[in-house]
Amino acid sequence: MLKFFKPAVHKPPVPAQEIDPLYRRLRWQIFIGIFAGYAAYYFVRKNFALAFPELSKQGFSNLELGFALSAISIAYGFSKFIMGSVSDRSNPRVFLPAGLILSAAIMLIMGFVPWATSSIAVMFALLFICGWFQGMGWPPCGRSIVHWWSHKERGRVVAVWNCAHNIGGGLPPLLALLAIWWFNDWKGVFYMPAFAAILVAILVWFLMRDTPQSCGLPPIEDYKNDYPPDYNHKNEKELSARAIFLQFVLPNKLLWLIAFANVFVYMLRYGILDWSPSYLQAAKHFTMDKSSWAYFFYEYAGIPGTLLCGAMSDKVFKGNRGATGVFFMTLVTMATVIYWLNPAGKPGIDMLCMIFIGFLIYGPVMLIGLHALELAPKKAAGTAAGFTGLFGYLGGSVIANIAIGYLVDKFGWDGAFYLLIGGSVLAIILLLIVMVQESRQKRVAAGRR
Repeated sequence: MLKFFKPAVHKPPVPAQEIDPLYRRLRWQIFIGIFAGYAAYYFVRKNFALAFPELSKQGFSNLELGFALSAISIAYGFSKFIMGSVSDRSNPRVFLPAGLILSAAIMLIMGFVPWATSSIAVMFALLFICGWFQGMGWPPCGRSIVHWWSHKERGRVVAVWNCAHNIGGGLPPLLALLAIWWFNDWKGVFYMPAFAAILVAILVWFLMRDTPQSCGLPPIEDYKNDYPPDYNHKNEKELSARAIFLQFVLPNKLLWLIAFANVFVYMLRYGILDWSPSYLQAAKHFTMDKSSWAYFFYEYAGIPGTLLCGAMSDKVFKGNRGATGVFFMTLVTMATVIYWLNPAGKPGIDMLCMIFIGFLIYGPVMLIGLHALELAPKKAAGTAAGFTGLFGYLGGSVIANIAIGYLVDKFGWDGAFYLLIGGSVLAIILLLIVMVQESRQKRVAAGRR
């Protein structure tokens, strides 16, 4: 099976006069591939949450539905970490669309096979399988970014690429509304996004390539004359999984800190997003179409927010990812408090809060992923990103799914918001520690010069 994903072989170098035009064309082509491909992963990742209101009518409790949804996060957390290691030694042209097609296949089963939504156990099992395939999305994108864009370019590139989360995450409710209107079938929340994902996967295969060397091009560091301080041509050598873990992941203290912060960032991100259809309909008396639009606005507000966060991280905070994260997490905590305390009957304020939370939360999500890429050599980038993702999904997203379902059933929505706001404060504290550690490391490095 791994031979199917093995990296493409290096081709003979192209003539010098062809390097620049070929690099330019392939970089645009690959960026479109990883952007569209990763956006489509979200078509078939979080659409299950849109089915909560209909499944609740069938007698399932919030705790049961939250438990079923947690299967994606549990599997995805482990898979992103493990598949990150596999992707560091795989061809993203095959790896990325393969995971997307397999994820879509599970959603087709849930949409067309009646027994697939008959019990929590069945739904948990299917969503777990889907979550495992979902782990094949981020790592090959990270591998492509570090091979095709140099260190000085990656901040802007990752900020723009990260908007794929929002493009992809915002479309499932609209695709679901289209399916419901077209087929008068609420299970369209499963199969309509799945069909769209398969079409995108085919496009991605045509667009993607492996490393520059597989296209006869020099490494990106040579092409851009942009060499990290510790770079040498040994960095182009593929690393074993053991070397990646023991040398570049496990001893990295900053990577551990941002991984723990990621738990609470993801808890807020998915705690608000996954439960918004249920919360807005149950506590704020929204109709299904209005709660779907709120879900959509939450995701798409993240696009300008992410771009602003990336720009501020580079220009205002001078590359200090921790300080930028503290700024954005403080604001998103305030917006969450307003969203919680706003009484029913004021839908405009609720909608604005969803927009502001979406605008603010995706910046810290992007920064943690970017920071992970920067804290490891490019041949270990997928594993480093998978490590932070393991914490974000296995910790934060699972807590958001199961704990919130339990708290809502037991204590009402107030209990859920106590958890979300408390976690957000802990994220701020951890990012403050990262900010201090980064400043200390910079002073030490400056003293050695």
